[in-house]
Amino acid sequence: MRVAILGCGYVGLELARQLQGDHEVVGVRRSEAGVDTVRETGAIAVQADVTDADSLAVVPDVDALVFAASSGGRGADAAREVYVDGLRTAIDAFADRETPPERLIYTSSTGVYGDHGGDWVDESTPIEPTTEKTEVLAEAERVATEYAAERGIDGTVARFAGLYGPDRYRLERYLEGPVTAGYLNMVHRDDAAGAVRFFLEEAVHDDAVVVVDDEPVDKHAFADWLADECGVERPAKQSKQERLAASDLSDAAERRILTSKRCSNARLRELGYEFRYPTFREGYRAAIDAYRN
Repeated sequence: MRVAILGCGYVGLELARQLQGDHEVVGVRRSEAGVDTVRETGAIAVQADVTDADSLAVVPDVDALVFAASSGGRGADAAREVYVDGLRTAIDAFADRETPPERLIYTSSTGVYGDHGGDWVDESTPIEPTTEKTEVLAEAERVATEYAAERGIDGTVARFAGLYGPDRYRLERYLEGPVTAGYLNMVHRDDAAGAVRFFLEEAVHDDAVVVVDDEPVDKHAFADWLADECGVERPAKQSKQERLAASDLSDAAERRILTSKRCSNARLRELGYEFRYPTFREGYRAAIDAYRN
């Protein structure tokens, strides 16, 4: 199988590494520096922009597309340009070919669920985005499934929980505190990539699958566990109300703090995916060992 990873960044590079040897991988990045990092994985490196149909013409024909492009942490307008307009552009660019891809995996976020007061959510839970950016993600999911189907491509949405892993452990955030109350829904980078690989290889055709580890965890409990494992004093804690009282947050940040849910991976487990890092305990071990040393 030949797979093109459009937006071959944090998760995409790991996916390229995991697919090497069994499949032919084409990694697409906008910048020359990004193309160099793709080349280091052994994948075919192509410089192109998902928002530019002409530039995508240099990407070879593939059997499957993975759309993992990033808006670079910018606002809703930038997110729409990449996740909605760019995704639609990419679908059209490949669907119009003589040999179009059969499959599309679009990487989204569990942020589309909005607030559920700490209750469990899964694929059957209606999505209720609470910020402009997550509204864009919800629209992009419809493009990845409904519009892609209209163009003859079978799309699946991988809804990632909070990504962590090499270069993204953010130990200081939890060790230094204060830590605001709430739940953490997480998935290690290697399992985010592993799930996408699994969807491609096992021909998973669900419209959407939640990609999260086995154990959503209370932030205060996680911070205490992490401090104990690192051999440092447990950090200060604060309630959501105490954090909001500081009045130094944007409206979007306030809504994120007020958003609470626990994401279930029951469907992913039912499909047969086996985690490398089933919980934060295994996933943070390398970072803890490095910190202590």
